[in-house]
Amino acid sequence: MKYARLTKEQFDELHAEFASFLATQAIDKAEWDSLKLNKPEVAEQELDVFSDLIWEGVLSRAEFLEHFSKNHIFLFQCLETHVQSIVLKSLAPEIDFLTKDGLQWLSDNMFTDVIEMKTGKKIFTEDRNFSIFELIKQGAFLSDGQLFKQINSILES
Repeated sequence: MKYARLTKEQFDELHAEFASFLATQAIDKAEWDSLKLNKPEVAEQELDVFSDLIWEGVLSRAEFLEHFSKNHIFLFQCLETHVQSIVLKSLAPEIDFLTKDGLQWLSDNMFTDVIEMKTGKKIFTEDRNFSIFELIKQGAFLSDGQLFKQINSILES
């Protein structure tokens, strides 16, 4: 398996897609129920293959990621060959970006000396999608990129 098996909740959400996936392999509901009962290892393989297909599609379309921690915000733009990053760090240790108040404080203090801002670029040394998946495993989530674009446009001007 290249990525990770989808959760039960994700499979529930993708029920129709999973049924279509099984149908492409000539596996109907009765056959699937039989596989789960009599050949659970084959059923597990089907779940893994489907999970990787879904991840591959999602990661191929991924462009922006965000990762928030208590004192840092990591913003990423994933391009074809590299990832651009903007890292915001609070120099006030009592500030918590995981709270609404912390985000308001960030908004009020964005371009002051209590916020350290760094930009970076990293060439993908591994498969692009796998590199993005690694960021997600570390806590990043897909975003619309609005925050990245806003800050980036200010930094570029």
